[in-house]
Amino acid sequence: MWPSRRGNARRAVEGSMHQDDAELIGRTQGGDQAAFNLIVERYQSNVYNLSARILGDRTAAEDITQETFISAYRAISRFRGGSLRAWLLRIASNHSYDWIRASRRRPQVSLDQSLLNPGFSPPSTGPSPEQEALRSELRVELQRAILTLPPDQRTTLVLIDVQGMSYEETAEATRASIGTVKSRMSRARSRVRNHLLQHGELLPDRFRQRE
Repeated sequence: MWPSRRGNARRAVEGSMHQDDAELIGRTQGGDQAAFNLIVERYQSNVYNLSARILGDRTAAEDITQETFISAYRAISRFRGGSLRAWLLRIASNHSYDWIRASRRRPQVSLDQSLLNPGFSPPSTGPSPEQEALRSELRVELQRAILTLPPDQRTTLVLIDVQGMSYEETAEATRASIGTVKSRMSRARSRVRNHLLQHGELLPDRFRQRE
């Protein structure tokens, strides 16, 4: 099968984005503060969403986001290529792990809607109030399930299933082999699935029918 034009166009856009990143990095390394501000604008939502999912704490995620870009600015002179997004998310992951270790507690579940990524929501075709309530409860249980995962599995799941990163990008962001990433992803999905099955009344009928 020949590649679709849409696929070619997407790769062209991604290539252009990569070139834009390289230009911004070069300008930042040359002392251009405005260029770094553009990097922040481009990736701050990715950094925040990852941190929020790992920590389950909006306030902490905001702090981690700020610390991530401060660290990135200080270290950008040593950036030697690769995915800028993966590099930033690796910094964010490290800061998030430090926060978890320093807190000496398991992250608490946040019920704030900003943590409930719509990518995890069941499809909606005009739900009734009862259906909407079930969807809301399912999103909450999903967030709880994510927070039960070990940090490495949690990060891998968020990068792939929430951020939409490939296995290769995730391997770069976490400094793990692709095999390790796949293993973590498999275990993470299995644990989340098992957690949700304990709340089968919240799951769509078609999901329960497969059990």
